[in-house]
Amino acid sequence: MARLRELALLFLKLGVIGFGGPAAHIALMEDEVVRRRGWLDHEAFLDIVGATNLIPGPNSTEMAVHIGRLRAGTWGLIVAGTCFILPAMLIVMGCAWLYVNFGALPQVTALLYGVKPVIIAIVLQALWGLGKSAIKTIPLALIGISVAAGNLLGVHELLLLLGGAGLALFCRSRAPLSGTSAAILGFFSFSRVRALAGSIVRPGATPAAVLAAATPLPFGLWPLFLFFLKVGSVLFGSGYVLLAFLRADLVERWHWLSESQLLDAIAVGQITPGPVFTTATFIGYLLGGVPGSLTATLGIFLPAFLFVAFSAPLLPKLRASPTTGALLDGLNVASLALMGVVTFELARSAIVDSQTLVLSLVTAVLLLLFRVNSAWLVLAGAIIGMCFAGK
Repeated sequence: MARLRELALLFLKLGVIGFGGPAAHIALMEDEVVRRRGWLDHEAFLDIVGATNLIPGPNSTEMAVHIGRLRAGTWGLIVAGTCFILPAMLIVMGCAWLYVNFGALPQVTALLYGVKPVIIAIVLQALWGLGKSAIKTIPLALIGISVAAGNLLGVHELLLLLGGAGLALFCRSRAPLSGTSAAILGFFSFSRVRALAGSIVRPGATPAAVLAAATPLPFGLWPLFLFFLKVGSVLFGSGYVLLAFLRADLVERWHWLSESQLLDAIAVGQITPGPVFTTATFIGYLLGGVPGSLTATLGIFLPAFLFVAFSAPLLPKLRASPTTGALLDGLNVASLALMGVVTFELARSAIVDSQTLVLSLVTAVLLLLFRVNSAWLVLAGAIIGMCFAGK
């Protein structure tokens, strides 16, 4: 019971301060569970990062679920994931209420002005610590550089992840995968490949099929749940990928939302703390009030809990086998490289003047030299942003 309470308090806190998307969430978790509490070492944490990159769903939520399972079993899995989602769900639900009743979104520009530079420093600290564990050899370092370069050139993230794993295996040994190793790796990668394939329009679709797909569907909680369950089961990537899925059905096919409502929903998911997938919470509220909000949230997040529950027992086998261990090393380096590119892109929009540069540098010093808790730094950044933005 003490461990469950510990997990609940930690992930409720992370759900409140978790601005900046998955990279920032993972950095905050690394700070709390590796550096401060010692629940995991860097290698075990990296293995979880790599595994979540090969299953659909929100990576940071799946990280929380993995950590909860390792710390307190099945109940820990449920508590950690739920508590990480809950603050964001309530905040987004509040935003949806304001939107429905007043036709406007809360202004958070000033708050984000101060929070984003702090998040950059936190993510860089995590990348530094995880990188020292992940980059064990020169070939692994070269793989990481290659993945980062490929990502900047627009190569798909799934291809980069699998390519990094394959190159690491090639560098270690030219022996082919055993049947067991291939099956284990396939468990993690199958749903990702399926998601990639599912996002491509079938070239053989007939005009009649397209016309049938455009037929409006009456709104109901059950169709809403099934739609978001499908999305949560096959979707990976950024909020922009989520936008494509939502637009195809909710706007064009079923006419449940307008274009402007959908864009506002995505914006709320991006600017509020916690998982971006709480966009579903906002949409559910617009369509069906509180029951619709809860239904959509359950639908989109439920697959993450199930995927982790089924895949987590395979992680020790992955690490124990020399073959799959090499694959996991390559996957971990590739994951960190992708995280580094995301951080670079975020830094370009976060550090916009001398004030944000100083704030980011001061945060880095406080983290590295004085080990100040990241939650206090995020709170301080929010206060500074609201006091000094635009001055």
